[in-house]
Amino acid sequence: MAYSKGPSSAEALTQVAEAKTATEKLLAYCRAHDWAGHDPYDALNSRIFLALPWLNSRIPRLVLTQALKRSPVNIRGLALIPPTQNPKAISLFLRASLQMSQVEGMPVSGLVSHFLEKLIELRSTGTPYWCWGYSFPWQTRTIVVPRSAPNLVCTTFIASALLDLYETHPDPRCLEMAASSAEYMLNDLYWQDGSLASFSYPLASLRVQIHNANFLAAALFCRVYKHTGEKKFLGPALAAARCSASLQLPDGSWYYGEKPTQKWVDNFHTGYNLSGLRQIDNALGTDEFQSCIQKGFEFYKTHFFREDGAARYFHDKTYPIDIHCVAQSILSPLEFRDLDPGNLALASSAFRWAMKNMWDERGFFYYRVLRTVKIRTSYMRWSQAWMLLALSTLLRELQSAPQGTARPRSAEVVSTR
Repeated sequence: MAYSKGPSSAEALTQVAEAKTATEKLLAYCRAHDWAGHDPYDALNSRIFLALPWLNSRIPRLVLTQALKRSPVNIRGLALIPPTQNPKAISLFLRASLQMSQVEGMPVSGLVSHFLEKLIELRSTGTPYWCWGYSFPWQTRTIVVPRSAPNLVCTTFIASALLDLYETHPDPRCLEMAASSAEYMLNDLYWQDGSLASFSYPLASLRVQIHNANFLAAALFCRVYKHTGEKKFLGPALAAARCSASLQLPDGSWYYGEKPTQKWVDNFHTGYNLSGLRQIDNALGTDEFQSCIQKGFEFYKTHFFREDGAARYFHDKTYPIDIHCVAQSILSPLEFRDLDPGNLALASSAFRWAMKNMWDERGFFYYRVLRTVKIRTSYMRWSQAWMLLALSTLLRELQSAPQGTARPRSAEVVSTR
């Protein structure tokens, strides 16, 4: 990649001001809605659906979920689907608050403690462990996952946020909860079958290799091991991570999972994979997975950005352009700035595209841009929580970046594949 002279002082100040204004407006929007909202997958929270038992079977559940998810108009009010506070969203808000606390003048007083108490309140019940699930039931291709049923992805994101808090504001409760989450995954979700080692997701009964689940759980185990010295977490973490790392494809990508129905490559799960590997290496002070990270990030950078900064969902087609992918396309370049001096500019290009094409002046981001229409629905977990984390991280990085940082010329930000 060729690089041009970095932004001038005036340009740098403008970038910071734009990011700060958007972050403040989005924060105000989320706060005004009490951190609650709808979700692309919350159709089964419909009170109408619950009142009609004859609808409560696999096909109607799938049809209703997909219909509401794909509709360009949000009819959840008509379907009597209430907004909810989602534990995973709260963990993202917690992480965003930690980022914003490093930016002068951001109105975040009291938010960190508020979100910590909210996560304590929203834990899954009926289990001795600290673990969490989604605020809605959801139908997979084969099973229905009950509301608030604990699962690996929710729990790892929340436990990781608790460790982020512990590392900056030591509170023994945070480490205790994160360690309990790791115990849950070790005792209920970890499995081995010959040379295979993996974690079950979304339910303990499903023994399928899903790579982001493996990397996220392994990263949590390694961070808990770093803080507690509990060696029982180390072996399973490395076994699962090595198993999934070995299945990285020659071009640097991973399929979502190893079942025949899971052979796709997408933006944010690839980002999760890379982040998990980086956290493992950082926690253990090793570079074991550095080559996987370098190859994987090169694939990510090459395949998930258009030249204008738009973030692709899938590696081999442009649409849909999804706001969750936009958030990941800001976060991943920032996390791996050491791999490319143009990564801050790459993240900034994704931000600018989203502000131009997916931002509503009422203070929130739209869900998706399709080839012929925009889905302007506001989703609290999927869209606003992720974007608040992305914007707060970008703002912190822009404020700390030295002027004159090399940046790629606009026509050479990414390949045109």
